[in-house]
Amino acid sequence: MTRLLLGVTLERICKAVLLLCLLHFVIIMILYFDVYAQHLDFFSRFNARNASRAHPFSNSSRPNGTVPSYGPAGAEAPSPSAKPCANQSATEKPLQPCQETPPGLVGRLLIEFSSPMSMERVQRENPDVRQGGKYTPPDCLPRQKVAILIPFRHREHHLKYWLHYLHPILRRQKVAYGIYIINQFGEDTFNRAKLLNVGFLEALKDDEEYDCFIFSDVDLIPMDDRNLYRCYEQPRHFAVGMDKFGFRLPYAGYFGGVSGLSKSQFLKINGFPNEYWGWGGEDDDIFNRISLNGMKVSRPDIRIGRYRMIKHERDKHNEPNPQRFTKIQNTKMTMKRDGISSLQYRLVEVSRQPMYTNITVEIGRPPPRLARG
Repeated sequence: MTRLLLGVTLERICKAVLLLCLLHFVIIMILYFDVYAQHLDFFSRFNARNASRAHPFSNSSRPNGTVPSYGPAGAEAPSPSAKPCANQSATEKPLQPCQETPPGLVGRLLIEFSSPMSMERVQRENPDVRQGGKYTPPDCLPRQKVAILIPFRHREHHLKYWLHYLHPILRRQKVAYGIYIINQFGEDTFNRAKLLNVGFLEALKDDEEYDCFIFSDVDLIPMDDRNLYRCYEQPRHFAVGMDKFGFRLPYAGYFGGVSGLSKSQFLKINGFPNEYWGWGGEDDDIFNRISLNGMKVSRPDIRIGRYRMIKHERDKHNEPNPQRFTKIQNTKMTMKRDGISSLQYRLVEVSRQPMYTNITVEIGRPPPRLARG
């Protein structure tokens, strides 16, 4: 009798184990086919995109590589306001507005700075970028015209990597853009915000159709091309999570690294402050200006707004500004008189390079008291 009961018990245990194994197998198969379907969808879109845009030149850094698209040989890409020519073929369809979410985006990118980089390589990888670092999508009408402004001095090594990654990203985003390097002349104390004010005016002199302005440090590379470089209904802070901050926003009012304002938003806050000499404080002042003018900062999702920073030592003549904390507290009193309306500078040189426009300017020096302190 005991043996019979033991046999029945073992039989039940075996059946239970068998059912668990079967259930495990079914779950594994469901997960497998779900992942397989996602990969199949990605590669089908990727192959279809490349098949329609085949060209021997491409960016060799994966997954950042893109394949440029072209119109007729020798033809310049149309501007956002371009109209069909009078002799345009009756069968040729006019360009449609670019999609809000461009179809060729890759998503998360592999960003590394160990591979050697040269300006010749950047130029070779981006043959459809026009002189001065300008580009217009050839297959759709962009919704905005974007000037990207970079405050700069002695960062040639960083600039090569920035251009290497950003040109392909911006092309995939279907952005009509121009890249402007605002180079501070001389060796006096660096002034990031004042350089960006200069860039705003000089970019508009170059092309008055710019209606969106992206302000970016040269050492910050976005890790996801779904972080769209365009302007929004509210001022935009793009660099939500930098690697140096553990991919977290360091504090709620942080507005540093990479930001964007439309032309009207920039003028509403009187541009950026001109009196922040040295490192720090100007981005907090800008955040205060935005808030005091009844606007709010918008940001991408933290998973999309990630950035890698090119590691470097602090620049000479860009030491922390000891007056920054006092100045930040007085934004309400200073923003009307200190900004784009009070900007003074001397234009030294404008040089149109293949991948960017270099604007060298003399912006003066800090007050004697700060220079001694």
